[in-house]
Amino acid sequence: MAANSAIMSRRPRAGTISRIETNSSHHIAGLFMPQTPLESPVDAPASPWPKPLFAAEIGSTTSEGLLRDLRTWRWVVVPSSSLKLLLIPVVLHLQWIFITPLVFPDAPTSPFAPLLFISHPTPSPIGDDVNDPRYRKGYLDLVFLAYHIILWSFVRQLVIIHICRPIAHYSGVKESKLARFGEQGYAMIYFAFFGLWGMRIMSQLPTWWYQPQYFWIDYPHWQMKPELKRYYLMQAAYWCQQLIVLLFRLEKPRKDYYELVAHHFVTLWLVGWSYLINLTLIGNAVYTSMDIPDTWLALSFLLHYLRMERTQMYFRHYLNLVMLYSVYKDFDLMPQAAKFWKPSEGVWMVWWMKWQIFAPILLLQCLNIFWYFLILRIAYRAATQNALADERSDDEDSDSEDAKAKSKLKSKSKAGKAD
Repeated sequence: MAANSAIMSRRPRAGTISRIETNSSHHIAGLFMPQTPLESPVDAPASPWPKPLFAAEIGSTTSEGLLRDLRTWRWVVVPSSSLKLLLIPVVLHLQWIFITPLVFPDAPTSPFAPLLFISHPTPSPIGDDVNDPRYRKGYLDLVFLAYHIILWSFVRQLVIIHICRPIAHYSGVKESKLARFGEQGYAMIYFAFFGLWGMRIMSQLPTWWYQPQYFWIDYPHWQMKPELKRYYLMQAAYWCQQLIVLLFRLEKPRKDYYELVAHHFVTLWLVGWSYLINLTLIGNAVYTSMDIPDTWLALSFLLHYLRMERTQMYFRHYLNLVMLYSVYKDFDLMPQAAKFWKPSEGVWMVWWMKWQIFAPILLLQCLNIFWYFLILRIAYRAATQNALADERSDDEDSDSEDAKAKSKLKSKSKAGKAD
């Protein structure tokens, strides 16, 4: 009986949580495996995943020509192609500024400026446009967003290839682990920069440090500070770029592929709606509460040792619960004149919008709790039971282990009979 239970214990259990916990190649479980830093096999096996939608070769950064890279969407992961796409509007914009006036003295504003700079300035609420410039949202924001998706594609590959990979080679990281090392290095740099930038912007707002009643007081907050607008759109471009890489499978997917896709969709839902309905103050607060702990999380993956758990609990969970409670409790603090559906006046806050705001923040919190629960549970089992040391995730490994166990049982039974 004990032998049978020993055999069965080697079989991975069904279910998402058990699949992650017992799979040594999962990026969460891999943190607690007995191995050298960054040595866990985190690449997903080829069989469960369909072929990439457009890319000729997953993970390749070699250009096949700009036009072909455009058709296959490989410009997202090929830095030479994304750089060419970035330079075209810059060159045209400079030409329009310096050369066009020589030919047409009354030439209009450069049509390429909205790609590079934020658009739609609006009069300052205090009447001082020089010292307090403000911007509103508009359709040209989509142009800015599209250009900065290309920008993040270039920056991402530049950091991964020319910063992270040399560090990984110098540190002796295995070739098969370079891609994941680069992704985490890029994530750490990105979240550190935007975490600090988000704090700087919040310090200029009445919401500093997480005073949630000002999410609603004096709504609608449709006149954005220029720094807040640029920050918001660049964050949106980052998440769009990350989602493109996932959906088109331009890189080898991780084991938590579907969880990541769900996370990115929820994030873009929150970003898009908050921007559309003039709730950028709460959006800035959510961004900051995520970016700061994500910096340490990415660093912990690089170091292969999880740290700053109290900091993550505070930012990712406590502060998000504070904002959720504010949506539920403080929603009615906004002026009565704002509780109507009048998009032309920047007002959207009919009664049901309260739950439209509440839902994506709650979903984001649920995903964070799910990941945090997995990390703590795996860490506990690894520390107390060494439960992960002999687990196998592949069917063929399980079959071979079962066969070995059965042969051992037969040998023992024969030996017992002989005795």
